[in-house]
Amino acid sequence: MTAPAEVAFDPGQPWRRSRSVALRPEPFGALVYSFSTRKLSFLKSKLLVEVVEALSDHPTAEAALAACGVTDAQRPAYVKALADLARSQMIEVRT
Repeated sequence: MTAPAEVAFDPGQPWRRSRSVALRPEPFGALVYSFSTRKLSFLKSKLLVEVVEALSDHPTAEAALAACGVTDAQRPAYVKALADLARSQMIEVRT
């Protein structure tokens, strides 16, 4: 069995929460579980949870960040968080 190809995160592309991923809201943000990889992650920001949930409603990740009110100062940290989620297959490119 081959490993999945490394996904480079491009905020100019359309993204969504992976179909095999469930989010459970928590006071700190959310628990994220992938049924395909069996990986458990934590989203430690309610705003990041909002962004992840909004990805499928916007044409690009950039648009989702803007719609959720992520400021220019916050943007690099949120782009890095989304890139980490893409690498761990928690979010995927929408086709």
